[in-house]
Amino acid sequence: MPSDEQLAVGLLGRTAYGRAATTLRALPFLAHARHIVADGRVLLRMPRSWGYHRVCAGSVVAYGADNLTSARPGESLWTVQVVGRCETHEPSTAELERFGPTPDRVDGEPFEPAYLRVDPQFGTVHFTRRPAVRHGALHGRVGGAALTCPGRRPRNATRAWSPFPGRTRA
Repeated sequence: MPSDEQLAVGLLGRTAYGRAATTLRALPFLAHARHIVADGRVLLRMPRSWGYHRVCAGSVVAYGADNLTSARPGESLWTVQVVGRCETHEPSTAELERFGPTPDRVDGEPFEPAYLRVDPQFGTVHFTRRPAVRHGALHGRVGGAALTCPGRRPRNATRAWSPFPGRTRA
């Protein structure tokens, strides 16, 4: 049976994009990146012009991805995260091919890639069984329970509404 770290890295291999989380001057920071998995490591490509690679390199980062918008009907939803030291990386020719083509421009500037490597020290995986509703539905009913967007008041609510069951706002 694979460890959570191995399962997380394996699931990352099923997606193309994710988010790196680290801190910048003690504040949380997220950066999106294109990724591939090679030899149990997660290799990242992000725009050099953003400068995010300088924040991540030399730091411990959490890198996560999910299939929340790409799961096929009947497929479980999952989200994964690996945590490890992030360093700059010089990709091989084979790795560059696996990354695929780069965008021509990012934020109006020519794209110049920065490459990083995350060596996972541990990982977490969470699975969610999908309800039997059409893909992308934000409102509906499943088994008699109303499904709504958290924090959004139902249209025909007549009393103060709270996103927390059994509580109402004053």
